[in-house]
Amino acid sequence: MSNAAKDSSPNDLLKNSSLYREFQAEREEILRHKWIESEKAGRDIGFEQALTDWIIKHRSTWRKNRQATASN
Repeated sequence: MSNAAKDSSPNDLLKNSSLYREFQAEREEILRHKWIESEKAGRDIGFEQALTDWIIKHRSTWRKNRQATASN
């Protein structure tokens, strides 16, 4: 077994997976949306409301743009 395989933990494998990176990128967009919408509302709208609103209004376009960028 190589040293690299010995040194990598299951957490490292997870964090390096493309699925995890997509999840993290999407989460960052939701948090950004939460901040913007909370500023507009003058209060914290909460993660759940921001998540629902972002999925309805932005997720489809965001994913298409991510896929287009990844294929270039």
